Amino acid sequence: MLYGIYLLMVKAAIILAGGKGERLRPYTNDRPKPMVEINGKPILAYQLEQLKKAGIEEVVFACSYQREALQKHLDSGSKYGIKALFSIEEIPLGRGGGIKKAMQMLSSGWEDVVITNGDNLWRLDLEGLIKKHDERNAIATIVVVPLKSPYGIVEFNDSDEVLGFKEKPILPHWVNAGIYVFSKEVETLLPDEGDHEIETFPKLGTKRFLVFKSTDYWRGVDTVKDLTEAEKEVAEIFTS
Repeated sequence: MLYGIYLLMVKAAIILAGGKGERLRPYTNDRPKPMVEINGKPILAYQLEQLKKAGIEEVVFACSYQREALQKHLDSGSKYGIKALFSIEEIPLGRGGGIKKAMQMLSSGWEDVVITNGDNLWRLDLEGLIKKHDERNAIATIVVVPLKSPYGIVEFNDSDEVLGFKEKPILPHWVNAGIYVFSKEVETLLPDEGDHEIETFPKLGTKRFLVFKSTDYWRGVDTVKDLTEAEKEVAEIFTS
């Protein structure tokens, strides 16, 4: 399948939007974690803007906790230029079960779908991700980002003399960014309840299970400190 044609066909995304965000309280007392605002805009709004630019038209939100706040804000999705659908979990199904249930709401004929954790901030090459997934005929492609140390590093020599310091350096490892492209083949391998990383990924083999390495902006927002730091970054990253 040619890349240009393929991009026209990848029109759907699933956003996992049911997180309680207990470490972000009181900000999550009345809303799910992806609805926490950064500089006056929900986290998921930043994702929707990136998805829209990549040609996504339909987004299914897998939701449970405080879903009413999510539904009220998004409504039909028209404010973001997408069609919003809601896959409601009366009892949380885990990320894998949530994805499987949400897939049932996608428009018929879908072949591949972009999936994101709704509580991360990112700006990356989604079209490049989709292209790699297509060109390699992958069953699943995961975005990975460099691991940044949460701590400053002390450098010293063999005589234990301090040589210098590095503030939260990039480590020689890559971590799952919570952004994927799944082919329809994955659907039957997902659990009805449980986590896809634990129950599905080990079943995928290696030849068609790929990573897409990205050094673009990505940040997890898990604590109040993350929220404060993100507010400083967003003004620059998302206006350039």
